Amino acid sequence: MTSVGSSLATEYTDAHRRDVADHGAASLRDRFALPVGRDGRPKAYLAGQSLGAQPKDARAAVEERLDAWARLGVDGWFDSEQPWIDVERDLAGATGRLVGAEPAEVTTANTLSINLHLLLASFFRPAGQRRRILIDAPTFPSDRYVVESQLRHHGLDPESDLIVIRPRTGEDTVRPDDLDEMIDQHRDDLALMLLGGVNYATGQVFDIARHTERAHAAGAIAIWDLAHATGNIPLALHDANVDAAAWCTYKYLNSGPGALAQLFVHARHASDPATPRLAGWWGNDPASRFLMAETFVPGRGADGFRFSTPPILSLAPIAVWLAMFDEVGMAALRERSLTLTGELARLIDGFVPDATVITPRDPAERGSQLSIRVGDAHARLRALEAFDVVADAREPDLIRLAPVPMYCSFEDVVRAADALARTA
Repeated sequence: MTSVGSSLATEYTDAHRRDVADHGAASLRDRFALPVGRDGRPKAYLAGQSLGAQPKDARAAVEERLDAWARLGVDGWFDSEQPWIDVERDLAGATGRLVGAEPAEVTTANTLSINLHLLLASFFRPAGQRRRILIDAPTFPSDRYVVESQLRHHGLDPESDLIVIRPRTGEDTVRPDDLDEMIDQHRDDLALMLLGGVNYATGQVFDIARHTERAHAAGAIAIWDLAHATGNIPLALHDANVDAAAWCTYKYLNSGPGALAQLFVHARHASDPATPRLAGWWGNDPASRFLMAETFVPGRGADGFRFSTPPILSLAPIAVWLAMFDEVGMAALRERSLTLTGELARLIDGFVPDATVITPRDPAERGSQLSIRVGDAHARLRALEAFDVVADAREPDLIRLAPVPMYCSFEDVVRAADALARTA
């Protein structure tokens, strides 16, 4: 792509220099299959906040499971090189390291909305006046549907029993102090708080430990949707005393479209068999699972919140990306992420006069995603596609761009700013 002017020409030159110097530090770009543009080069793929790129090793991992199925049939559950019966548990150590949890506090199962329903079934126990749920806005629609249906399931009315903390008029993101004040205002009637660790629309990062502590002080349960946080920002769920959390794995975690989700339940709940939960046979204690016992005895920790026989083929890519995160480490990824998003914000400020970055500028309050207001977002998105820049749009006027540190380059960032400037 030809630059729009001498200044961006200099930016391209500088980006190339930085990519050469930076390669291998926290970038595993060569190990991803990136969409290819008309010129035969990888597109500037800045849509990892929606669907992560494919790790090249994922294909071999799935094919290995297919081969085992062909060779062994049902015996693959116990006789394959990596017995399928233990696959989920084999992932727990690396998952725990990624989210700051004990291995027994995490498991891989179901999908995000299902896991949120399961967690609310366990932890939303309205009693008397304490029956309300707090969420943040903009809210991802599925989360709101989950919460409203859970309220109705308990005979409650979302019109009166759903509390929504919104940005102030004329502002784009929620002020943390406003959130804390809202929690305090409802300390007598708040039963549960469900917030996004990173807001899907604005890219705002919440202080999980701070707001969890505030919810507990108000007598409420704190559950977090970490779909846009896991693999994006460092997490310390156990130490933050989070009650429970759930996340999908197809965004920053690169498991593939519609992939399995994961969940966290703090040890103080997960290890307590008295914690109420909906039950399915794969959540049963492995020692009695195949005895076909009529009585449900929950498995250890978060495994006791599983439901059904795991999809073995779908679990294969998860092991691939967990190994990649272990290899690089969240600290290095976080450092590179902040550098890339900082560069993108600087270029948008300097070269795209009709765009406004609404994601907080404070590094502690942003992850890999920058949300920009551009007017007609869908028309702008189609224009970006003509320049082989992949992003996404959210109603009514937002473009979301995520220079994911594991596979995006500095040149990708300049190409995105260049395309935005050309289509202004």
